[in-house]
Amino acid sequence: MLRTLMLLIAFTVPAAAALAQAAPKSLDIYYIDTEGGQATLFVAPGGQTVLVDTGNSGTRDPNRIIEVTKAAGVKQIDYLLITHYHGDHVGGYLELAKQIPILHYVDHGQTVQPEQVFDSRAAYDAAVKTHPHIIAKPGDKLPIAGLDWTIVSSAGKVLAAPMAGEPGAGLQNPYCADYKPKEITVDLENAQSVGSVIRYGKFRTLDLGDLLWNWEAQLACPVNKIGTVDEMLTTHHGLAWSGVPALIDALRPRVIVMNNGVRKGAAPEYLQTLESAPGLEDLWQLHWSANTLLEHNVAGVRIANIETPETVADVITHPPGPIAPGTRPPEIGNPNHSPAYWIKVSALPDGTFTVTNSRNGFSKTYRPRS
Repeated sequence: MLRTLMLLIAFTVPAAAALAQAAPKSLDIYYIDTEGGQATLFVAPGGQTVLVDTGNSGTRDPNRIIEVTKAAGVKQIDYLLITHYHGDHVGGYLELAKQIPILHYVDHGQTVQPEQVFDSRAAYDAAVKTHPHIIAKPGDKLPIAGLDWTIVSSAGKVLAAPMAGEPGAGLQNPYCADYKPKEITVDLENAQSVGSVIRYGKFRTLDLGDLLWNWEAQLACPVNKIGTVDEMLTTHHGLAWSGVPALIDALRPRVIVMNNGVRKGAAPEYLQTLESAPGLEDLWQLHWSANTLLEHNVAGVRIANIETPETVADVITHPPGPIAPGTRPPEIGNPNHSPAYWIKVSALPDGTFTVTNSRNGFSKTYRPRS
């Protein structure tokens, strides 16, 4: 009996060890709080890193990015992808580049707003002249081991043809029947945004930067060029100049993360689109929003950064007025709070993914679609 038990242990322990060693690594995505800007860190299962955008000018957002790289065990940025050149996306570059090596640069090429000159932009322009530099075009692939990273929009253009072999791609989109173009009056540099679809096994995610409504529609109508995704970042921080329902409904995301600030993004119109989106299970927010008050903010466990009870009470009892076009909204709460919390997505190649709120440790796991 003893000999049989010892033999059983001898065979079982190596088998268990082999299974543990064979467990797949995750794709980890960190959505970093830049107060309504963007900075998203991707850590591929093989260890390569992609940082999408650098947040705002100054030291606050670069320091927050560095905090996340330390938490993720990241020593360098293999690819810095700048979606477009507005200050809330490339502004943090100057200070960030002082703190961590950046090996490759990806962007859409020349800006359509050359009058926008600031220190980070000048530093970025100088860096691309001395480093490997990719001017992305729709259909291009980034060479990230273990991932299929496809550029779907850049420099005002989108994919010419649907993504081959992806679920739902190439199908006629019934949601286009209600689509209406908008007369775009906001900065057209947004329309130049480099958008990406990233696939890890069966898991797919989407980041379109600040791509505008009419350009989003080109990805959706009359056929869905992308197919379905499991998770995505809201386009343009959840502002109503983006978020065309024909695209969101066709994508059928199970989870959406919104990179809003207290007064930036999270427009009620955008949130209403998300609330009626077919297949959406949960919205997660980087911030509690003063724009939506009690009507559309999600449950607090899925909000990374929440203002003090006193600030929230004051906003609810004295709602802020509308923001005039082209003006910066007055600050609410403390934009320099520390720590600033992030939302992390960890995805496995079978399509399972887990979303975690670093503020409270709340996690939810989403099993693969049946």
